[in-house]
Amino acid sequence: MLLLAACTDAPPVTPAPRTPTADPAPTATVTTEPGATPSQAGAASPAGVPLPTPGQPWDGAALLEEMRSSTRPGGVPSEVQTPAVAEALARTVWTVDGTPWETMAIGGFCGSTTCSLDLAGTHLGRAGEDLWTVEVDLATGAVTPVVTDVRSLPWDLVDELDRLARALDDHGGLGPMELASARWLPPPKEPGRFVLSYRSGGEEGSCSREILLDADDGRIVERSASGC
Repeated sequence: MLLLAACTDAPPVTPAPRTPTADPAPTATVTTEPGATPSQAGAASPAGVPLPTPGQPWDGAALLEEMRSSTRPGGVPSEVQTPAVAEALARTVWTVDGTPWETMAIGGFCGSTTCSLDLAGTHLGRAGEDLWTVEVDLATGAVTPVVTDVRSLPWDLVDELDRLARALDDHGGLGPMELASARWLPPPKEPGRFVLSYRSGGEEGSCSREILLDADDGRIVERSASGC
């Protein structure tokens, strides 16, 4: 149950209160296990997990103020500090339960035709951090999401997702493994989908498994493994 992708393996999940740590990117090539099709990857559950109502909790004025007061090195380029870009950002960034972050950091840089903005935020007492990277077209002001890494999830939700994934694990591969991170797939992805990453240990090359879970329908959509 953890957070942002990094280059090393994450520690296993520990009981609350918990401090977010970085979620590693797998060092081995991920291969899809047999049967990992949407119709065959896991048995259906009669009930999924009760989910919070997601939302876009900011208005343009609030995000414009965040851009103007950014303390990130280099701050936010003046080219994107406009009401139009701020409004487009407000229509782009989601949180899993529609509540604003308690802490936010925003920064970026510009090229000749586009700017890149990073928005990172956390809620106190949650499992991880959210990171949104967007590209801003300087000619049109259009905002396009590039990275949507939503990991600031309530611990009780992460525990329920883990419970459901293990209940649906007809392959038996999750048995002794520990949940390393959980992230939500925001719109335009199908609602109720989460990616759960499991690790068997902290050493390099240890077994890792990834589950794409549809928490609304109570089924595993896809699964993959590396180093197992």
